[in-house]
Amino acid sequence: MIDLRSDTVTQPTAAMRAAMAAAPVGDDVFGDDPTINALQQRVAKLAGKEAALIASSGTQTNLLALLSHCQRGDEYLVGQEYHTYRYEAGGAAVLGGIVPQPFEIEADGTLNLSAVEKRIKPDDPHFPITRLLSLENTHTGRVIPQDYMLKARRLCDKHGLKLHLDGARVFNASVATGLSLAELSAPFDSVSICFSKGLGTPIGSVLVGTKKFIQRAHRWRKMLGGGMRQAGIVAAAMDHALDHHIERLADDHAHAQLLHDGLAELATQHADLQVEPAQTNMVYVNFANLEAAQKVSDYLRENGVLTARSQRMRLVTHLNISRSDVEQVLTLFKQALARV
Repeated sequence: MIDLRSDTVTQPTAAMRAAMAAAPVGDDVFGDDPTINALQQRVAKLAGKEAALIASSGTQTNLLALLSHCQRGDEYLVGQEYHTYRYEAGGAAVLGGIVPQPFEIEADGTLNLSAVEKRIKPDDPHFPITRLLSLENTHTGRVIPQDYMLKARRLCDKHGLKLHLDGARVFNASVATGLSLAELSAPFDSVSICFSKGLGTPIGSVLVGTKKFIQRAHRWRKMLGGGMRQAGIVAAAMDHALDHHIERLADDHAHAQLLHDGLAELATQHADLQVEPAQTNMVYVNFANLEAAQKVSDYLRENGVLTARSQRMRLVTHLNISRSDVEQVLTLFKQALARV
């Protein structure tokens, strides 16, 4: 199957599996897994931060960040469609008693910082204490401009807030902009970096920040049941990805652009079809109605292509998608549209 549902569906390569099998391991709860220790030091250095902590998922590293920055009754500012608010089961509120203040997201994936500033609460017992602004890069495949992140940093400094980045696909942003991970991470007090998306590992994310912050996150990870034992096999996969899977993200971006261009050409013949611009590894196709989208998705599935059955259909390229796969998808899309 050609699976375009997400870049989380990638399979570990044979070389990655070999690296995992050969990894020296220890008990990470005791802090003596050499592969994990080396990986954490490496990622911290790459991100320009003092320390790092491995966890099982981006959901967990984001939650660890929110719990470590905020106390019960504190508030974090966030986008309506950002993962830390919408797609992570309300963990900050449920487990941390942290109040979200969501905002509508602008077309470019940013938040209106003027609107954000107006919602920062005064020091008054009637209100939760505004503590943190949580952003995302990339968002729906869009790269957030670095000058915007610097403006957000200045806003946080003005009001004494912390700034967190859900950087699940921050390496896609790095490849797209030419900025290093350290440059992209510089404005933030903490960054969550996921390895099981574009980098293709079967599991694992890393949280970076100051040593004191990571110490708090380490305690929260233990409380949440996130302590792992001989998890050096996970760190070995992540280390392999850093060596071999970053530069190749440019291939995913090129394949997404090829897919976009082909679908945009088809859209000129179908007035009820709109294709959004592609910046990294995601293409969004908007159908006039859900029924049409589902018919297209069903036809693609019958012919070996997996997509979401949604009116705003997301198509994601990744290391298991080749140029010939994209060409096949375009052929099948054309056939499917002719049947709708």
